Amino acid sequence: MEGKGLYEILFDGVEPSFLWEIGFRTLFMFLLIVVMLRVSGRRGVRQLTLFEVAIILGLGSAAGDPMFQDDFPLVHATMVFIIVISLYKLLTWLVGKYDFFNKMLEGDALVIVRDGEFAVTEENKSTFSKMEFFSELRNESIEHLGQVRIAVLETDGSLSILRYPEEEIKYGLPIFPDDYKVIDHLSSGVSPIACMYCGHVIDGQRPEKCPTCKHGKFAKAMNRKCC
Repeated sequence: MEGKGLYEILFDGVEPSFLWEIGFRTLFMFLLIVVMLRVSGRRGVRQLTLFEVAIILGLGSAAGDPMFQDDFPLVHATMVFIIVISLYKLLTWLVGKYDFFNKMLEGDALVIVRDGEFAVTEENKSTFSKMEFFSELRNESIEHLGQVRIAVLETDGSLSILRYPEEEIKYGLPIFPDDYKVIDHLSSGVSPIACMYCGHVIDGQRPEKCPTCKHGKFAKAMNRKCC
């Protein structure tokens, strides 16, 4: 069977008159998306919760087919948008009024660092990536955990950080690649050291395992005041 040429691949079955209709449908649906998101009071993409991402995906699915399929009346897509946005408004009101809905749809903020050490437990450690967290801290000009009094992963994915005053900065686990390295057993004289798993700082004789989390990898701790 002879394969199709480039012209057939691009234009086979195309009706020129329908191209204008596709243009109108696409413009209509694009403007409808903008209007509906404006009505919903939508924030920036970085501030989206998982619930709101699901809403956006639903609207995108409802908008896609009517843009290029002539058997999808635009009024049907408009009805879908109106219903989805109405449900979003209702659920937003319920979230603001009842804590149950707030926790069910948006979850809880997660304390990542408290007093210069990781506060994440075995139960919730899978909800964040340590390397991504380090990247966020580096973007805030933080060099080690000893500079951080508390860091909270918000429900929208943003990171809230409270720093220690400069005079209160203590030793902490380094987070830049050049310093976040395992020290070997021959470096027993290095002190203080920080557990690479939980950030606990040990000043003195090096143990085989961290007394806090029982892991055995350590990095040289630092207490530099700023980057």
